[in-house]
Amino acid sequence: MMFEDGRSKRVVFIAHCFLNQNSISDGTAVYPAAFKEMSEILLNADIGIVQMPCPELCCLGLDRGNIYGADMPVVAENTRIRTEMKKEIPNAQLEQLVDSVIYQILEYRKYGFEVAGIIGANRSPNCGVDTTSDNNAEVKGNGLFIEKISARLAEKNISIPMIGLKGTDNVSDKLRSLIKGV
Repeated sequence: MMFEDGRSKRVVFIAHCFLNQNSISDGTAVYPAAFKEMSEILLNADIGIVQMPCPELCCLGLDRGNIYGADMPVVAENTRIRTEMKKEIPNAQLEQLVDSVIYQILEYRKYGFEVAGIIGANRSPNCGVDTTSDNNAEVKGNGLFIEKISARLAEKNISIPMIGLKGTDNVSDKLRSLIKGV
């Protein structure tokens, strides 16, 4: 049997920006570096953290194609980003990022690891779980990246709990129920 050493064999997949606020769109960072409270809760529960790629950084660049993004209302800029991500080249790149995340999930599961959950960033045009940005508003629904990951998992009959958070949320209760499997 493989991987029978000191590891917990439990992981969560997490939106890139929670561990690296430097990647987030201009004007939206809440922390100087990372969302420490979230990391501490997960690490104290002996759950490994898998940082998903940032679809916007990987497909549109750090400035998201708009050096004036921070001058716009967040949901308006997020709507613009969502529209850009649906274009042919960014969408093809997004599919490759989804492939990478799905491959990792399948690998962990193949070797008996528990994928305890996927944590997305609510309001994000890509990583939102409960809410996303569209039509210049925060609306119910998934971001594009989470939507594609969910669809791919459903095709494979894989159910993984997903929660959406914001950097300003009190995360304790949401995270504790996720890591306990409630």
